This record gives sequence, structure tokens and C-alpha cells, in this order.
Amino acid sequence: MLSAAAAAAIAPRIMRAQTITPGRFTDERASLEAYTIPDWFTDAKFGIWSHWGPQSAVGDGDWYARNMYMEGSAQYAYHVKRFGPQSKVGYKDLIPLYTADRWDPEHLMDLYQKAGAKYFFSMGVHHDNFDLWNSKYQPRWNAVTMGPKKDVVGMWAAAARKRGLRFGVSEHLSNSFDWLAPSHLADTKGPYAGVPYDGQNPAYADLYHDYSSMPADFAKTAEAMGRIAPDWWKLQYFNRVKDLVDQHQPDLLYTDGGIPFEQYGVGTVAELYNVGPLTPHGAPGTVYFSKTKTDCVDGHSCVVDHERNVLGSIDPVPWQTDTCIGEWHYKVGAKYKTPKKVIDMLVDIVSKNGNLLLNFPLPANGELDPEEMQVLEGITAWMQVNGEGIYATRPWRIYGEGPSTKVVVKPSGKEFDPNEGKKPDLVAEDIRFTTKGETLYAFIMGWPAAECNIASLALGGPQQPRKAVDVRLIGTEEPLKFVHDATGLRVSFPQNKPATADIGVTLRVRFV
Repeated sequence: MLSAAAAAAIAPRIMRAQTITPGRFTDERASLEAYTIPDWFTDAKFGIWSHWGPQSAVGDGDWYARNMYMEGSAQYAYHVKRFGPQSKVGYKDLIPLYTADRWDPEHLMDLYQKAGAKYFFSMGVHHDNFDLWNSKYQPRWNAVTMGPKKDVVGMWAAAARKRGLRFGVSEHLSNSFDWLAPSHLADTKGPYAGVPYDGQNPAYADLYHDYSSMPADFAKTAEAMGRIAPDWWKLQYFNRVKDLVDQHQPDLLYTDGGIPFEQYGVGTVAELYNVGPLTPHGAPGTVYFSKTKTDCVDGHSCVVDHERNVLGSIDPVPWQTDTCIGEWHYKVGAKYKTPKKVIDMLVDIVSKNGNLLLNFPLPANGELDPEEMQVLEGITAWMQVNGEGIYATRPWRIYGEGPSTKVVVKPSGKEFDPNEGKKPDLVAEDIRFTTKGETLYAFIMGWPAAECNIASLALGGPQQPRKAVDVRLIGTEEPLKFVHDATGLRVSFPQNKPATADIGVTLRVRFV
């Protein structure tokens, strides 16, 4: 006999119009054009993300809830070896592994604030269809009912706001209907050939989705990020994201892709802007991220997010890169980015008018592992010295100079910078610039032997700088000796090397 929740999941759906909290914004795209990016986001520069949920508990990396059903994949083989065949042990049976028994959001937020994060993201729901809050529209498969039996989003939110951090949530739900399609298949060979995976069981349709209205071959043909779904599912998508926004009123909302399902997706953006905090001027103080640039028109409607990618030049409109120190979901033995690699990315991104959102994946127990702690401590040490040149800054006339500024051009002609560890670490010859009022910050991304020359500051050169009158190394405040002429700004460095100098140092330059 089906549970009441499962029966509701497969019952005929009665379509009702979506309901948006009344306000300036509606489910028409034209209404979103009244939105402008709040200054606090442009000032913040650095956020930390906890991309954490039941899939993290398995410890085998990204997209486990899908790939465990992909016959022939590495995660399929891992699942069979560790848990048994998918027809007997499905994803639903792994959710209890997500215990959060050592999770201390207060302690972690202290660490993240100390590391310099100005905003924090909790994952709200991944493609696995499991909500991490006390979900009104997903009552059986949520973190209050199962797994940790805690309101993960709510507890993260309280910890962040207590420390003055802006709070964001990510939702990856719009892809879920297609993404979980392999759970409706069966092995094609071996002793369990033809035995359905648990996704075909209608008792679990509220987790794996009800495909009764879809073509017979949908489970075989659905693309992971295809966003092909019936209207009843699109309405459920809207209602669940609205519930997330209404309960927790985040400052930021991240969607994994472009704005989905037209009026349903636009409606979630409108809900965020209508119910969220306002700026001192009465405009929305919230931020919505889309990975589709055409959704965000010249700084209106939303902010463009570039997953695991960095722009090759300054964008006059604020933007964001989101990335991870390892894999998105926790993977035992994963190789993490070094603190040097993270700071290289952050400085490069900020010099181009962007922000960095960095994920620290947590395991089942909710505690950073020792290697992650080392990365976080390295970032913290550098940011505590050099943050002055990061926060509340704006780009200079050019973003930088040095060997790393060579731009790679795709065949389409679009500039991009293939970062993510594929390029060597930045060195002392690599320089990035930011400004704050009349002050210029020059990040020297390594420790020069004795002197560095900033050619871009050549008097009479293309950038037409004024004459420098004071140059100091942030963290020491000792005036440095320098010569400023037509060849550049040549700065002599002290003999005593700061502790974080191998990652990079920052010069504060003031002019006549």
C-alpha cells in the first residue's frame, strides 16, 4: 500500500496558476529589467559555498544519484561493489548515510568569516530532488524528515546572519525531472538484466518522478540537463523554490543554468526580488544568478555566473565565478586546489570586476577534512593581510600585466581564460590591479628577488597614470623606495619576506 505522500505524488495533478507575492516584479521578463545589481554584492568579492547533501555522504564525488544508475560508469561499478545491485539498493537507501553528526554550522561560519567570506551559500536542493529545508511541497524527501533530520538551510542561514554575512541558496531542481531518468532503467546484462531499478517503483515517484505522462522511451532518451518536463512538474518547481525563498528570504539565489521554464522560472526570480530586503534607495537588495548571459541584460534582471570559468577581460557589469576546491560533492581522496591557486583566481577575478564563490565540500558528518582545513587556513592567512585591496574595490583601466595576461580566443571569438588549475600558478611578473577611490592596488603574484617594475604605470604611457608619491607593502606599512619614470614604476622590496609572500603581495600606490 502506498504512503499518503507517494500517493499524492502520482495522483492526477490539478493545475493551478502560480502565485507570486505582490510587488514590483512579475512573471514577465520585461518586469525584471527594472532590477539593478546592489552595491553590496559588487563590494563583497568573496563568498563560500557548502554544496552539501545526501550525495556527499557516499564520498564518491559529483552526480552520484544519477551516475550510480548509468550502467558501465565508474560510479555504477563503485555502487555495485559497495552496496549491491541498483535494483536492490537504490539512491533512496543511501540517504540515511547523510548523518551530519559532527556538523557545527556556528564553528564553520566562524572559520569562513575569518577567511574573509562576505557571503555564504547553502545548497537548497540538488538534481537529486531532496530538499534541505522543511519543505512544504516535498514532505517526505527533505533533511528535516530524513538523513540529518535538521533544517540545514535554516541553520546555515542563522549562523551566517549572526555574523553579518549575506546568505544565499542554490537550487538545481529545474533539471531534476530529466536528470534522474536513469533510475527508471534496468541492467541490460549480467544476473540482474531486465530487473527494474528502484526508480520504476511508483511508491517512490515523489523522489524519482512520475513518468506516466511521458513517452515510453523517455527514461532512455532524457538528457541530464534537458529540462523537458510536464507543466505539473514546472509548477511544482515554482512552488518549491518559492517555498525556499519565502521561508528563508535569501539575499542571493543561484539557479544551475539559465532561468528555466519561462514564466515559472521568471516567477521565482520575481519572488526573490519582491520578498527580499531592499537597498537604502528602495531597490531590491537581493541577487539572482543565471548562467545564461542573455537572461541578464547589461546589469539588469540578474547577475551572470560563470561556472568553473574566468573571463579574459574586464566586464563593466559585475559577475561571478563559482568553483570548488575539489569536486562539487565530497570525494574521498580528492585532490584540492592549493591556497595559491585559489588566491590567484580570486585576484584575477576581482581585477576583472567579478566575485568568487568557492565551494568547500563536506563529507557525511559535516566536518571539514584535514586537507580542506589546510587550504582554508592558507586562504585565511593571505586574506587577513591583503583583503584591503580586494573588498569594495573596482577595476582599473586594465586588469593586469605579465605572462598570464595572454588571452585565449575560442573559435567563436569569445574571450575566456581557461583557469581551474590548467594553467601554471601566477608568478612575480604577473600583476593585477584594483582601485578604491584615488588609490591603486597592485597585486604582485609572487615575491620578486629585489625589485619589480610595473610597466603599465609608465609615465606618458597608454594608461596615463599620475606621478606616484607613496608606495607601501600592505601588511608592513613601511614606505618602499621606488622610481617612477617612462619605463614604469620600479619598486624595491624589503629583505624580510612576509609569511604569505609566495602566494602574492599587494602594493598600495598613491599619486599626486
